[in-house]
Amino acid sequence: MKAIVCTKYGPPEVLQLQDREKPMPRDHEVLIRVHSATVTAGDCGLRSLAFPLPVQLFIRIVFGFRRPRKKILGQELSGEIEAIGKAVTRFKQGDQVFAWAGLGAYAEYACLPENGALVIKPSNTTYEETATLAVCGLDVAYLLRRGKIQSGQKVLINGAGGSMGTFAVQLAKCLGAEVTAVDSTEKLDMLRAIGADQVIDYTQEDFSKNGQTYDVIFDVTGAKTFLQGGRSLKENGRYLLANPRLSQQILGRRNGKQVIAWKARSTSEYTEDFNFIKAFLEAGKIRPVIDRRYPLEQIAEAHRYAESGQKKGNIVITV
Repeated sequence: MKAIVCTKYGPPEVLQLQDREKPMPRDHEVLIRVHSATVTAGDCGLRSLAFPLPVQLFIRIVFGFRRPRKKILGQELSGEIEAIGKAVTRFKQGDQVFAWAGLGAYAEYACLPENGALVIKPSNTTYEETATLAVCGLDVAYLLRRGKIQSGQKVLINGAGGSMGTFAVQLAKCLGAEVTAVDSTEKLDMLRAIGADQVIDYTQEDFSKNGQTYDVIFDVTGAKTFLQGGRSLKENGRYLLANPRLSQQILGRRNGKQVIAWKARSTSEYTEDFNFIKAFLEAGKIRPVIDRRYPLEQIAEAHRYAESGQKKGNIVITV
């Protein structure tokens, strides 16, 4: 099979197209013919190691010192189950699915455990759209669900123009919120088009200093500390963190305001997050935003664009 191999840590050019042996599913695994994958910030970070030295060292210890031990990157995928292990009961051959692969999505085939983060694809979404749900879409669902958004509440989304942010704008609107979206100048028209009630250009205005307050703030970027962004929360407000630093993960409740940080979760919770948004997806009220599509062979160009800061929504890889 064709696959993209990360030959070492470094710039996008370290990603090379190679022939690899097609995997075979074990007893409790399914073999997926991959139709689409994505490029996320996490994929770019693991490839480049563009982190502070302590974080770099941690990643090298966990994933491999000179290069990733699992050389095929890519977290999100969608595709069709081509074969199943003899003990599989949840899925059957021909099922259309999407999944968090951990690693391994940048290939024509991937084997995943049937009890992993694997879900049947909504019938009215394309493979390209569905691939974007596996990490970003369901992480947004997890955080907004815990944020307990009520109809009429004011929600601010900082970093609204990316993969998670565009999904968060739409889901918050589905929940009845009045949404303010914060991002750069060139993304504001797109944010209005997907439903944002107000937009803030962060290059011209700092939302944490303009005096406006919100019931919920969803900080996708992690660019603000809680002490900065929390000033814009109402009493008993919730501050949602998609990419929390270690210090932010242990904040809990401060001055009556709750800090809710992303965390890893079980397969059952993953399924709950999907069920939470399934009706909105099937009704067409949420449509993943896709900025660019690249064939597998152009993965380096896709990573380069992802790191440019210009992308609006998601970058999809067609396999």
